[in-house]
Amino acid sequence: MEDAMALLQTGKRLATAAFRQESICWSDDSFSVSSTVTISTTTPPTTPPRDPTDLESVNQLISHIKLLLRRKTAALAALDAGLYSEAIRHFSKIVDGRRGAPQGFLAECYMHRASAYRSAGRIAESIADCNRTLALDPTCIQALDTRASLLESIRCLPDCLHDLEHLKLLYNSILRDRKLPGPVWKRHNVRYREIPGKLCALTTKIQLLKQRVASGETGDVDYYALIGLRRGCSRSELERAHLLLCLKHKPDKAISFIDKCELADDRDLDSLKDRARMSALLLYRLLQKGYSSVMATIMDEEAAEKQRKKAAAALQTAQATAIPVQQTQASKLESETNSSSFKNSSAEVPGSKKMTASTSTSSNTSVFQGVFCRDLAVVGSLLSQVGFNRQIPVKYEALSC
Repeated sequence: MEDAMALLQTGKRLATAAFRQESICWSDDSFSVSSTVTISTTTPPTTPPRDPTDLESVNQLISHIKLLLRRKTAALAALDAGLYSEAIRHFSKIVDGRRGAPQGFLAECYMHRASAYRSAGRIAESIADCNRTLALDPTCIQALDTRASLLESIRCLPDCLHDLEHLKLLYNSILRDRKLPGPVWKRHNVRYREIPGKLCALTTKIQLLKQRVASGETGDVDYYALIGLRRGCSRSELERAHLLLCLKHKPDKAISFIDKCELADDRDLDSLKDRARMSALLLYRLLQKGYSSVMATIMDEEAAEKQRKKAAAALQTAQATAIPVQQTQASKLESETNSSSFKNSSAEVPGSKKMTASTSTSSNTSVFQGVFCRDLAVVGSLLSQVGFNRQIPVKYEALSC
């Protein structure tokens, strides 16, 4: 039995993966089933086409339901596989189709697409899908939790606290009624026995967020993440992203999805439109604040860049004007030093010649005197050794040097 269950699960998983890979290259029409109305051949061609019978209407409805389920299966498989763009494409074909869909089914598809947008890093689109989900189903726990987490990620703490307080009231009503909201067949991402623990954790989180709000962290909203831009972006990138978001999330266009929704009770139409319009207006105002804040930052950066460029240009001009002045001063100093050295050398040349002549004569006389005296001393010592005591006649002219 266990082997059979494992084999069945493996086959289902492989079939889902194969269908997902095959659905990538399918066009929009390949999902649909041809639902042409068969007309009897006995009727003449001039007869206008008759209305479809109940059986044909049922067949068309079943074909449409199969189409929606196949698209949803492909989208969920892509979401589980991490192919978020493909999942967004499949869910968008479901919610933006020409034919309508049930209210609960559309709410579930919007919630799954919000998860895909969140995983892809597109926060504004994810918040918008959470708003649509809550407009269709105000008791959706997953939509409230996801939107609160998104608002906390961009540090929009007051709106996050509002969603968490709403979620706390919903948990209290579940514990009071002892059942999850909605009909029995409705799917929820939580179980009843998990509600008390989630309520305690939620209460602690609300207290921490209130402390952060009291400490003054309300103004530090990350508008770059909300709009989907990097820090240091240019003005053209901001204007392009803001234009696309405004065209997509205008409050007057926010209720257009209700026309494709098959409501369970038409009396809820007005309240549904009010909820959708109010949540879309809050998101639109948040986007406008983000645009103003990021634009102010970009303008400050541009002004600082202009000042830096002006300072650099002024410094370059100052250096360019200072270099010729320094060169002229250096050339003047060099010419003055050359002229002074030339004058000094010309003035000192005759005196130097006289001094060299006198020094040469004095050195020669001293050399001659030293040699003569040494020769006389040698001759005297030799004569004394021999014992020669006679007088030697000397001419005084010979002694003069």
